[in-house]
Amino acid sequence: MALDLQSIRSKFPGLQRKAVFLDNPAGTQAAQSSIDRISAYLKETNANHGGLFATSRESDVRVDEARQAAADFLNAARPEEIVFGPNMTSLTLHISRSLARLLEPGDTVMVTRLDHDANISPWVLAAEDRGANIEWVDFDVEDGTLNLESLAKALDKKPKIAAVGYASNALGTINPVKQIIAQAKQAGALTFIDAVQYAPHGPIDVQDLDCDLLACSAYKFYGPHMGILYGRYELLDSLKAYKVRPAPDLPPGKFETGTGNFEGMCGVHGALEHIQWVGAQYGADHKERYSEKFSGRRLLLKQGMAAIRAYEFEISRKLLEVLEGVPGLHVYGLSDPRRVDERVPTFAVNLAGLHADKVAGELAARDIYVWSGNYYAVSVTERLGVEESGGMVRIGAAHYNTLDEIDRLGEALREISLK
Repeated sequence: MALDLQSIRSKFPGLQRKAVFLDNPAGTQAAQSSIDRISAYLKETNANHGGLFATSRESDVRVDEARQAAADFLNAARPEEIVFGPNMTSLTLHISRSLARLLEPGDTVMVTRLDHDANISPWVLAAEDRGANIEWVDFDVEDGTLNLESLAKALDKKPKIAAVGYASNALGTINPVKQIIAQAKQAGALTFIDAVQYAPHGPIDVQDLDCDLLACSAYKFYGPHMGILYGRYELLDSLKAYKVRPAPDLPPGKFETGTGNFEGMCGVHGALEHIQWVGAQYGADHKERYSEKFSGRRLLLKQGMAAIRAYEFEISRKLLEVLEGVPGLHVYGLSDPRRVDERVPTFAVNLAGLHADKVAGELAARDIYVWSGNYYAVSVTERLGVEESGGMVRIGAAHYNTLDEIDRLGEALREISLK
């Protein structure tokens, strides 16, 4: 079932601005349902946690509802496996401190050069603190895919922790994470998956993946600036939490330091309600695939993400077609239209002879919003040899982008290339 883009775009107040939003890998526009949940919380139940009075109790109920919604989104076994925080980076740095206590001098931690630095530096710092070694997994500079031979060599070192991205925030590559998790577990590693860039573009099932920990960010899928960390309950329960003494001793509270951003948590709930709505409206073709395993909200969320992913295949093919027609433009990573199922609609490009900031600025002057630089994927830009020359232009679509907007991008890039 094709998406009704006019109906979908009506759910996003920010899209009233006459601009083309292709800055989505750094943060999407917020859905009205998310905005409404935030507003309602602040107007009706704004109170701190754990009080004996009405607004505090009502606040706790709404936070519990948001946590259950996030658990349904990721198919966690129980809501207590969901930890909320300000962003993925903060959550990863926080949990890495606890996991570092499991490391001994001479142990190995595995990271990849394809990752955002939020899934590299926390583990490098933890290893440095404990006298452990870092084992790097390389990627293929030609097509942007993870080098599985390099991965196998790293796993031969029996790492205690293996940190891998679900999808590259720079090149858009989707990694075979289920396979990687199985291999890492066989090697004896705890697995941490950075799903920030994948979560807006496809269904996630942490039980099926069998990962130990997984993180994502709600502002990448139509919500507020909030991070979400999934962890197996037994693991979260066993880890030492760095917290103040009166804070809870059980997950998830022991990892949610200080007063929470309760309105933000409600905003996460609202963002997921948008995905549910997509599933209810457009998920018919995906119902059979998920109906036996899931029910209720979990079914609608899976259907919604599957419908979004199916439409984004079309967007990715359109982007590749348009980009191919721009003189002097180079696409980094997977550029074969037949392989759009191996990537998310995030594309890194450069125009010959032009600094990435120059291209992004020229597009901004035409009300087309993209990013330039390294987007904190500094290991990627270093490996590709573009860090010193300004990085790359990043173009990233979401399910509310139209094919006409992609044509407009192509026209603008051709103008810039011929100036």
